[in-house]
Parts: sequence; C-alpha cells; structure tokens
Amino acid sequence: MKAPSVSDDVIALARQKAIDHLVSLQDSDGWWKGELETNVTMDAEDLLMRQFLGIREPVGTAETAAWIRSQQREDGTWATFYGGPGELSTTVEAYTALKVAGDSPDADHMVRARQFILDNGGIEKTRVFTRIWLALFGEWSWDRLPVLPPEMILLPKWFPLNIYDWGCWARQTVVPLTIVGSMRPQRPLGVSVSELKTGRPDEPFEPALSWAGFFQRLDKVLHLHARLPIKPLREYSIRKAMKWILERQEADGGWGGIQPPWVYSILALHLRGYPLDHPVLRKALAGLESFTIKEDGIRRLEACQSPVWDTALAVTALLDAGMPPDDPVLKGAGNWLLDEEVTVRGDWAVRRPSLPPGGWAFEFENDNYPDVDDTAEIVLALRRMLPADEPAVRRAVEWTIGMQSRDGGWAAFDADNTRRLAEKLPFCDFGAVIDPPSADVTAHVVEMLAHEGLSALQPARRGIKWLLDNQEADGSWFGRWGANHIYGTGAVVPALIAAGLPTVHPAIRRSVKWLERHQNADGGWGEDLRSYRDKSWVGRGDSTASQTAWALLALLAAGERGAVTERGIRWLVATQRDDGTWDEPQFTGTGFPGDFYINYHLYRLVFPLTALGRYLDG
Repeated sequence: MKAPSVSDDVIALARQKAIDHLVSLQDSDGWWKGELETNVTMDAEDLLMRQFLGIREPVGTAETAAWIRSQQREDGTWATFYGGPGELSTTVEAYTALKVAGDSPDADHMVRARQFILDNGGIEKTRVFTRIWLALFGEWSWDRLPVLPPEMILLPKWFPLNIYDWGCWARQTVVPLTIVGSMRPQRPLGVSVSELKTGRPDEPFEPALSWAGFFQRLDKVLHLHARLPIKPLREYSIRKAMKWILERQEADGGWGGIQPPWVYSILALHLRGYPLDHPVLRKALAGLESFTIKEDGIRRLEACQSPVWDTALAVTALLDAGMPPDDPVLKGAGNWLLDEEVTVRGDWAVRRPSLPPGGWAFEFENDNYPDVDDTAEIVLALRRMLPADEPAVRRAVEWTIGMQSRDGGWAAFDADNTRRLAEKLPFCDFGAVIDPPSADVTAHVVEMLAHEGLSALQPARRGIKWLLDNQEADGSWFGRWGANHIYGTGAVVPALIAAGLPTVHPAIRRSVKWLERHQNADGGWGEDLRSYRDKSWVGRGDSTASQTAWALLALLAAGERGAVTERGIRWLVATQRDDGTWDEPQFTGTGFPGDFYINYHLYRLVFPLTALGRYLDG
C-alpha cells in the first residue's frame, strides 16, 4: 500500500523547527561552528606529543585516556569512522597512548586490542606516520622508515617532487617532518610497546622497473645520504625549511588550521632549539587548546574547525528556508563573512603568481590557504544578501576563475596540483598527497558562476565539460570532500541545471536513475565510507539526514517531485528530533578518501533544512 504524502503544513513545521534550532546555535559575532569529529589518533598523538615535549600532566592524560577508551569497540579495536571496521594503525596508536596513560597491558580492553594488532601484522604493518611516532620514542628504528631529506626544500617549483607538487596539507606536514627525520630523535616513552611487534621482516622490494621498486631503491640511497650528509648543504636546507615553517604560522598559532602540520611543526621547531616558552611555540600550544573540547571528564581534540564553511552553509539553508536577507541573523552572518575575506597571497600564488588575492578559507585563521570550495559557497550565499557591486564578491569571483586548472576543473586549495609522482614514494602510504580537481568543488564553482550570470563564458563552459567528462559510468559523480557518490551527485546536478542544462539532458537522467536505484527502503539515502575502497558499497549504507538531503537537492534541481522525492522528504520529517535537528552518528565528510573521515556535526541540520526549504519553495 502506498504511504500517504506528508502535507505541506507538516513539512513547514519541520522546517520551522530546524530554523529555530539553527538560529539558536549562532554565535553572537554572527558565525556558526559545529564540532568536527574525527578519530582517536588525534587524541593519542596529542598525548604522545606532550610526552615527547615533557608537558604531559595527570588531569589531561586521564581525560584523554577516558575519551580514547570510550571509543573502543567490542572487538577491542578502534575505527576511523562510526560503524567502520577496526583499523590497525589507529588501534596501535590508541593502545600506545593508553599504556602511557597507565592502563595495564593485562586489562581486558588492552588484551583485546593487542590481539587484533598481532593478528593483523603488528607494528610492522602500520602506516608510516604511526611508526614515526614510535620512532620518536625508540620503539621503532628510524632506519626502517622512509627518508624525506630536508634538501627537498631546495628543489625548484618546476622540478619533480618539489614541495609545491604536494597538496597544501601534505607539504605543510612534509616540510617539518624532513627536519624531524633528519635529527632522528629518541626520548623516553616511559613504557614499552614491544609486545605489539611480530618480528616479521620487511616486505621484499617490488621489481626494479616499477615505480614502487625504483623509489624503494632510491630510499636506500637516501638513507646512506642521511648518515653522511653534505653538512653545509644539510644545515642550509634545514634553515630554509625552518624559515618556510615560521612564515606560515597562522594568527591562531597553528599551521594550516589542521592537526598534522601543527604538531609536526611544533616538534621540528623544538628539536631545533626553540624552548617551549618561545613566543612561537607558546602561541602554537595555546592555539591547540582552542581545538580542545572538554566535557564530562573527557578531553578530545578536533583535527580542524570549520566556522567559515559552516556559516556559509547555514546562511544558504536559512535563505532557502525563507528567511529574508535583511533579517538580523543573516546580516550578522554576512558581516562576519565579509570580515573573514582573505586579502593576502598564500601558497596558491606559486602556481598563479599574477592572480590578485581574494576568497575565503575554512577556518577562523587560515589566511595562507584560502580554498575554492569555501569561496564558491560563500559567494552563492552573499550574493543573495549584498549589492551586486560588492567588492569582496567581485574579488572572490575573479580569484576563483583564476584558480581553474588546465583541464577545466577546480581543486580545493591549489591549481594544477596534479603530478602523481609523490604518490609513489614509500613515505606516502596514508591519505591523499595531491590536490587535483574534483567533481564536488568544480560543481560548486560552476553553480556559483551560473548565479553570477557567467555560465556562458569560457571558464564555466570548461567546468561544465569537465563535469560531464567525469561522470561515472553508473550515472553518479565521485565525492572528494563528502561521502561519497551521493555527495558528488548532490553537488553536480544542481550546478549543471543552474548552468543551463535541461532536465532531460542524458547526464541528468542517468544521475536521477542512479539516485532512484539507491534509495533505501525507508525512503532515505546513505553511503558507507567503505565505498572509497570497496565499490560494492557505492551508494549503499544506513540512511542519514545529510546524505538524504544531498540526494533530494539533486532530485529537486532535476525537477523530480514524484514518489521518490516525497519518500525522501517523508523520511526527513519522520526522523527529525523534537529540538529540530537530526541524529547522525555516521561520518559523512571526507578528509582523505580511504583513510580519514569527518563527522561535521552541523551537516545533519543545514542540509536537511536546505532540502525542506527548496521542496516547499518549488
């Protein structure tokens, strides 16, 4: 029997509850910021960093350990996302942190974790970053880690494997790590985790004529160089790397607004003689505290924060929900966003030296790395509230157009950051290390250009072609920064429609059919993060509020208001909480596809509100 439709009055009530809840979360300065939840490696590495620096203290240790224990699963493991499988490196880091915190290796939770670790290859099978942390304390040999020499900083920007061939997050991590690795420090851990080793030898080299085999053999040469460096050149390189790091410290004390370069820069500077009370390190450590959440006897660390992104999405949601542009809530947000405009040159200028600055970053303080995705979404939001000649918007549009890559697409932070050679290095066994164009970012730019009246011009036409050329065979689009094909499709379809493609275009029809095929029996949509590695999970997973909203945004843009769309709307209304938001423990954000995932706590509210608003407006 066909389920009854939900009346517009009921949907409007759900929309109003969501509006009220979202407005209640706004800061008095005009911004929104939901928690950005990741996994316990952030907390384990924070504890280990404090052990290395000699600043670990009992209360913070106990609170961190309590959080790590609370996230352990029944099988003794820790995962990288809610509901995901146990992950070896994450479990090794969590186990190590808990042992440092005083947990007995004979405790049941430690025994279960250790058994999983040994069954899955032990420390020997962990990622390079985990083994670097263990090497810092003598629990792993620096000789058994890949070498990245500090002399990399001297490579010109046209030369393969220069630091600007790496994505911005990767280069900011690699530069300090070249210093740390060259110094090969060892400090007391206070305990040993040798019980996590299996004693298995290293894997044999790949064939010499393969890229992997070539770089494995090159790494052996670099190890020889590391033991007998040309001392004046080594010292010059380290000093240049130090200068590069110091020039990129942000106003909040961090680097790039994200945990890895922040922590490794602290370690590098300290190893080079900066005392902890030096203004640079004092500011860096204080900034980390602003990324710390403390509640109910636990302490956890956000890998980064997303106020600018969250505020742009919240503004769009409220506008789509019918809030007038001159409402004080939106005016406050608009003014705050204008104040956050980036007007200085950052690393992006290496590839675009003649492009004037503009746009926005993700964080409160991240002026060195504005990003195209934030900028496109903010322009889309501000354009609906500000005069047509607003200078900040004009600068942002010009900067975004200038950041188009040669292939016609847009990436998040850099242009033409597409050399894949870095991915072949033995060091690079975790996370994306380059920043090529992606469907979701390109779609947001194309949509922005369309709303600016620029969809007929060459940059937009090239972006549209890029999107059409990169549609998957099944009709979906890959999602780089959100999970996964639902996110990509939910971004691309509204952009193509805004840019003038008719709803009967074959690409649109294929995407609609894909969404229809992947709707869950309950009416919602979900895609498990395992889809990044296992194609059997593409478009498949528990229904979530954010992913259901993404699917609805695509369907509504495509003119689909039939049974499939109604079932999705009905699912959102039925699962809304009394306070106006939705439960969503699942992670639907992506940091590094296949490796690092994010639960943006505001996604569960802003995207459903946008979908409800657009449904009622149609």
